[in-house]
Amino acid sequence: MTLAPFHLAIPVHDLHACRTFYRDILGFSEGRSSDHWVDFNFFGHQLVLHYKEIASEEAATNPVDGKDVPIPHFGVVLDMETFTEFSEKLKKNNVTFIIEPYIRFKGLTGEQATMFFKDPSGNALEFKAFKNIDQLFAK
Repeated sequence: MTLAPFHLAIPVHDLHACRTFYRDILGFSEGRSSDHWVDFNFFGHQLVLHYKEIASEEAATNPVDGKDVPIPHFGVVLDMETFTEFSEKLKKNNVTFIIEPYIRFKGLTGEQATMFFKDPSGNALEFKAFKNIDQLFAK
């Protein structure tokens, strides 16, 4: 199955800081833009940052593995080598993790590496990688 790229548009209250974060810290290439939005190549997917004034909403979390997982969040499932390289790059760039990279379900169906962090506007991102990608939807 060929996977189609997704398109995701998210609100940011500081377009300049987020543009710098996604481009210079995460290393994503920039596409089209205006003074109110910018799109990025997000591991082959289209991520668009749209300026929106800051909201006073309280962030929600959900307990998973004894950790507070931010809701909502988004990200990409990577292969294990790319995940490892990307997580090391984030550490070198002093990204503050909500949840440090770790392995979930070790030795079980669905074993995966995962990590969470936020962009400068507070959007939560999760990146993960499965030991066996065929178990992505396994029960």
